[in-house]
Amino acid sequence: MYIYPENLKAAPTLFLWRLKDLAAIGIGALISVLALSQIGLTIPIVITLAYAFLAIRFEDTSIMDFLKYAVRYFFVEQQEFRWRLN
Repeated sequence: MYIYPENLKAAPTLFLWRLKDLAAIGIGALISVLALSQIGLTIPIVITLAYAFLAIRFEDTSIMDFLKYAVRYFFVEQQEFRWRLN
């Protein structure tokens, strides 16, 4: 049984991640386990877990997208305020 989304152009998702994010997390996990077992580095695991957390999607917006929007709003784009007296 297949359940199709209402918008067939939507990105495919599995659990809380898009499939491309899930593939990146899987490849990062493989590299992390190799690095940990052969060299003893834990940095790749931390990076992979941070990416997995930031790529979680709620209602078509990820935590990483929200942080990008917040940085752009507060630090990058100029804000203009106009006061008018009635």
